[in-house]
Amino acid sequence: MNDQQLLRYSRHILLPQMDIEGQQALLDAHVLVVGAGGLGCPVIQYLAAAGVGELTLIDDDLVELSNLQRQVAHGTDDIGKAKVESAKQDVQRLNPDVTVNALQQRADYDWLNQALAGGSVDVVVDCTDNATVRYLLNRACLANKIPWVSGAAVGLNGQITVFDPRQDNSPCYRCLYPNLDDQQLSCSENGVLSPLVGVIGSMQALEAIKVLTAMGQPAVGQLLTFDALQADWRRWKLSVAAACPDCQR
Repeated sequence: MNDQQLLRYSRHILLPQMDIEGQQALLDAHVLVVGAGGLGCPVIQYLAAAGVGELTLIDDDLVELSNLQRQVAHGTDDIGKAKVESAKQDVQRLNPDVTVNALQQRADYDWLNQALAGGSVDVVVDCTDNATVRYLLNRACLANKIPWVSGAAVGLNGQITVFDPRQDNSPCYRCLYPNLDDQQLSCSENGVLSPLVGVIGSMQALEAIKVLTAMGQPAVGQLLTFDALQADWRRWKLSVAAACPDCQR
């Protein structure tokens, strides 16, 4: 790290759990963020601010007026622009040292498997509200043994967990949700309170940083749920499902 980086990340380096080694791990890391909407915006912003060296952003949507109530990386002037390009510009404002790959396309299985097969991606953060994409991501991460952070926020409730195929006792997404449909996840159908996506997205960034730096205990095998009305967090233990068709245990 140069002098400017030592100053920029000094509050991280002061943490004994992080120190210079942890910060260097972030600088050397490559994170794939799937989705640049309500959850993706705080994830992208905090990972960039924290110094993650390379971010790959994939999303096929354009910024719309209805997004601006909660998608804080985008502004009024960005309406009509690709979300990944708007988010990339926001990252460059926050931390120009971060390399950003902005891909305006939908994440299908072939793309995900190819992106993860090379071993350059260290962690995936899922910021979609699409169950189909999550099942595809689950399969690709299992096939390539890449950990991923899952988050969801709909209405007044949110949840977060971490799946790590490198660990034999880690359940997968299909262990948790054997058959989930997209209508159960959609903010456009159910609404969402704007700060809720900030809470869950920030937690996703935190869990990704923990995985990258080996700091603390990531939420593997645990589902954290949040009730915004009661400001109540609950923790649920997850188990590997017998005969899961995805992880085949």
